[in-house]
Formats: sequence, structure tokens, C-alpha cells
Amino acid sequence: MALDILLIGSGGREHALAWKLRQSSELGRLFAAPGNPGIAEVADLVELDPADHAAVVDFCREKAIGLVVVGPEVPLVAGLADALREAGIPVFGPSAAAARLEGSKGFTKDLCAKKGIPTARYRRFSDAVQAKAYIAAQGAPIVVKADGLAAGKGVTVASSVEEAQSAVDDCFAGGEVGVEVVVEECMTGPEASLFCLCDGDTALAFGTAEDHKRAYDGDEGPNTGGMGAYSPSGLMTPEMTERALREIVRPTLEGMREMGTPFRGVLYAGLMLTAEGPKLIEYNVRFGDPEAQVLMMRLESDLVPILLKAATGSLDGIEPRWSSEPAVTVVLAAKGYPGAVRKGTSIGALPPSGDGEIVFHAGTALKDGVLVANGGRVLNATARDADVGQAIARAYALVDRIDWPDGFCRRDIAHRAAG
Repeated sequence: MALDILLIGSGGREHALAWKLRQSSELGRLFAAPGNPGIAEVADLVELDPADHAAVVDFCREKAIGLVVVGPEVPLVAGLADALREAGIPVFGPSAAAARLEGSKGFTKDLCAKKGIPTARYRRFSDAVQAKAYIAAQGAPIVVKADGLAAGKGVTVASSVEEAQSAVDDCFAGGEVGVEVVVEECMTGPEASLFCLCDGDTALAFGTAEDHKRAYDGDEGPNTGGMGAYSPSGLMTPEMTERALREIVRPTLEGMREMGTPFRGVLYAGLMLTAEGPKLIEYNVRFGDPEAQVLMMRLESDLVPILLKAATGSLDGIEPRWSSEPAVTVVLAAKGYPGAVRKGTSIGALPPSGDGEIVFHAGTALKDGVLVANGGRVLNATARDADVGQAIARAYALVDRIDWPDGFCRRDIAHRAAG
């Protein structure tokens, strides 16, 4: 029997998930809330506020939804998955308690300390004066992280004490009660991302990737939510992946079970591959964006039964099939990103999708029938090919066919893989 699915979210990650879900032989109807114009090509958009849990539950009951897939982190941290599970509706995504792995960096660091998970040395602070004194004593380089959600941008890798102390001031500037910062040693080494599907007990490796956080070529400029990515990561050999699972991911799942908050969903481990081995930088409790775009481009297995198994049963025996071809995605962002951007600029007709290539929509909208930019990161030119060099060329060929003068992109995505 075909499964009707509701997808929550509106970004490039969700377009990639919707595109892959639509290919399933087990999919019935696909709904998305709120979606975007790209998602609308493969799903029925519905006007639902993900923050209104009762409304989401009512919709799922009315439409007999068999699975809800929650894309972004904010609804997860807010407990949307809890409300759905309490109503007996299968949902792919962790509970609010389990989503603390992303929602609170301090929580994750404390769990690492308890379970002996390799990560950077750290201290937590709820007082700016104490944090700045600690930074002065430690010296630079040093890392300052806002404790809560920051859309991938709440991290300052400071090269001076003054820069780090300024980052602390920024974190506490709002004057909100309960604000915390985590101050960490600055680890060195290449970074890679490991994705794992989790059913509460087991972790299934589900692809690797490397992304580009800085806004400009040469890894210059401010941190962003991600300006491009490629998969697989050449750094994550089978041996390195197994070591990360053994030393980092599995102890995390064990610790969450011990607290009575088993983790179900996708666990995205940002790793630093140091001279001592892999160390955890931080966790996200959802697919990366733009990493999801390259993972979905490479996944050959049917996504629907895999997500359903993670949500409702056991992943034992599941062996995802992946294309041997690498994939690359290039983010086109509005000029000014990650700062203030101008919304509403028009985008010309996009290149049509082909075998192994597509432009995913991220921050787009329709205004009087015209496609316009509606956010910071707007489009994701994504391609797969026989080797990394050809995938890069194909992705940038897509970029060069996009008519959007108000956008910009990095021109060195996947340069590390290309050598």
C-alpha cells in the first residue's frame, strides 16, 4: 500500500528530500509545508505552520499521513516530533529531548565528557566576564560557540583574544536570561561530515560529505550556513568511518538511551580529523544543507522504506546503495549574504533537470508568477559525474546557465577533492 507523506520545511535540503521521495515506488501522495516553488513541482504544498503542532497533527489525521519527515532543526527542538508520536503518527526526526544534541552545544559537550567521546576541551559560561577572563588566560586561537541554535553560523574561530572576547559580547548582547556560551580549544585538521540514520539503538552510516562554510573563495570571509558541498568525502575511508562510529556515534546513542531519550532520525556528525584521530566538532539532528543535496543525488536506494524503518522499527539489515559517482552542489546566494540581503529580485528560467543534474530551490518564491529570491541562500546547482572534476564542471555549467544577476557563488567548491 502506498504511503502518504508530509514533508516539513522550505529550503534546498527539503527540495532534495522531496525530489528523492518522489522517485519512490512506495510513495502515495507527497505534501509539503510550507515548501517552495521547486518543491511544488513534486509535492502538494499546504499552508501549515510547523510551530502549530495541533494543526500539523490534525492535518495528518485528516489526510491519513503514514510518515512525517521533518527537515529543519527548529521544529525538532520545539518538539514537533513529540506531538506527532503522542498522536500515533510515524515521524522521522528526534524528540525535543534528543534534539538537544543540536539545540544545546553545552549539553553535547557534557555528554561527550560523560561517555569519553573525543572532542575539544571546553568550558561552559553563563557570565560574559568569566568567559572573557578564561579566554584571556587560555590565549588564541580559540573557539566561541553560542549554546543554542544559530543556523550553522553561531561559531567564531578566533585568531586573537580580542576577537574571541568580542564574540562573547555578541552572544550576550541581547540580554536574554539563560544565555550560555561554550569556549573550546581550537582543534586542527581537515573536516568532514558523517551522516547516520538512527532507530534509537543502532546507527547506520548514511553517506559522507565535505562542505564549505566560508562565504568566499579560498575559505575567506564570514561563516555561512554552507556555500557548497561534495560527496563522498575522500577523507572518510571505510576505516575512518568505522572508527568514528565506534568512538563517537555509538557511544552517543548509548548515552541518549541511558538518559531515557533514545535518538531516532538522522545524526549528522561534524568531525575534525586530528593527528590523534577523529574528534567531534558538533552534532546536527537533521540532514545538512547543502550536504543533503549531494547525498540525495548519490543515493540509489528507495528513500521511503529506509526513513520509515528509522522512524518505526529497526534498521538492522538495511544496506543503502550509493552511486559510485561523486556529486557536487554549488550554492547561489543573494549578494550581501550572510548579512542583509535584498529579497524579491527576479530569477530567469532555470536550466531543466537532466540525468544527474538539477537546480534545487532553497530561498525562492513566486511573485505574480515570476520566480524571485526570497532568502540568503537561494539556489543549489547540483550535479553528479564520473569523477570529481567532471562533477565540478557540470555543476558550474549549471550555474553559468542561471540568469540571476543579483546572486553570487564561490568558484572553488570541491577544490580539495579535485586536488
